[in-house]
Amino acid sequence: MRYRIEIKKSAQKEIARLPRREQRRVLGAIAALASEPRPQGVRKIVGDEKACRIRVRDYRVVYRIAERVLIVFVIRVGHRKDVYRRL
Repeated sequence: MRYRIEIKKSAQKEIARLPRREQRRVLGAIAALASEPRPQGVRKIVGDEKACRIRVRDYRVVYRIAERVLIVFVIRVGHRKDVYRRL
């Protein structure tokens, strides 16, 4: 089963602000979520039972999984010190 990836508009802007090398890494990690939405190292976000995060070096990708319709919603992308603010 392959999941469809949907990236929130604000997350797209956050990705665009990253350095080019980090953009490639983050986008590669997001693309990998289509085949495995819960890869090794995935963590649940405390306080939001549906949100998960993956680590890409110093950056985090926060997303939600819609199991019934097979969609991964990317909601935040950012540096580890900033990404958890305003969730």
